Amino acid sequence: MNSSLRIGRVGKVPLRIHWTVPLLVFLFGYSLIDQTLPAWVPGRSTTAYTVAGLIGALLLVLSLLAHESAHAIIARRKGIPVHTVTLWALGGMTDMGKPPAPGAAFLVAVSGPLTSLAIGGAALGAGAGLNAGLGWDVSAAVLVWLGWANLLLGVFNLLPAAPLDGGRVVQAVMWWRTGDRERAERAAGRSGQILGILLIVLGWIAFLGGAWGGLWLALTGLFIMIVANAERRQASLATALSGLRAADAMSSPVETAPDWITVRQFVDGQAMTARHSAVPLLDFEGRPSGLLDVPQLAKVPVAQRETMRLRDAATPLEKCTTCAPDNLLEDALKKLSPLGGVRILVLDGQRLAGIITARDVMRLTQRHQLRGRGPG
Repeated sequence: MNSSLRIGRVGKVPLRIHWTVPLLVFLFGYSLIDQTLPAWVPGRSTTAYTVAGLIGALLLVLSLLAHESAHAIIARRKGIPVHTVTLWALGGMTDMGKPPAPGAAFLVAVSGPLTSLAIGGAALGAGAGLNAGLGWDVSAAVLVWLGWANLLLGVFNLLPAAPLDGGRVVQAVMWWRTGDRERAERAAGRSGQILGILLIVLGWIAFLGGAWGGLWLALTGLFIMIVANAERRQASLATALSGLRAADAMSSPVETAPDWITVRQFVDGQAMTARHSAVPLLDFEGRPSGLLDVPQLAKVPVAQRETMRLRDAATPLEKCTTCAPDNLLEDALKKLSPLGGVRILVLDGQRLAGIITARDVMRLTQRHQLRGRGPG
């Protein structure tokens, strides 16, 4: 996710924090300090409310981390690659590969909500214990609030709509019963779109009725609807590209540039006529050495353009997404970084055979749709 900062690891998985997490802590902390704790435990000092409210908000963030960590741990145990765990204002996201079987998908999906429900039950129990032993005080109130928040989180995530965990559960069950993974993904995505629209409408009605929390509900619905729509399109794309090889999609011949010329030489010459925003580079022996993002050259200071070589301004080959012409296109697309766009160099040994871009993939998808709607 953009605008997130890596702060450590969960096991062996990179942990990232989005800039909205401090906003989440502030909002929940303020709600506890200004409303919940004074209403539940009146007569305490402002300092007690402030400290307890901030601790409660931080504990909620740790609960979200536990929820996402459960997904990551189970996924790794099932052999599913996990790329990152990211916390943000609407909860968390675990970026991972696709499960190999419906059973693995089911276990990964239910692990998060079950963790939230377990934390919620434990917090409520601890709050009740403190109340019984020490009387109803600020600490017990924070634990009870944390317990109910986690129970709500667990139940909400079990709603049968992607990208919520409940949608993943339904998807896994449908995949197991029908044997059709893409069909299950499309169905879960459709339910997510419906739920997103419903939450937006309910949130807007609540906001017009004077409840500011309606904005949060509407924002959650908008996020669910956008992600669900993207997942439906991705499932349709997987169906369209099923069985195709990289050679079927690549553009060839490819417009290339020598990696030893300077940025100035390229800008004054080939850049003016380049048809693509990404240009593969070749070394002296004609072997691919990297991929040049032409628009990024604008960030190179003018004073450095006279001496900087293109290979120093490009992404080196070892960091590019590559595949062989006979590789399945679907497998090649899985190698892409979520934020890197569609740019795959197709290599035949040490020779550049072609390049696959988003335009190439879209062309194949449109061709599949036209064939599917034809009279045959």
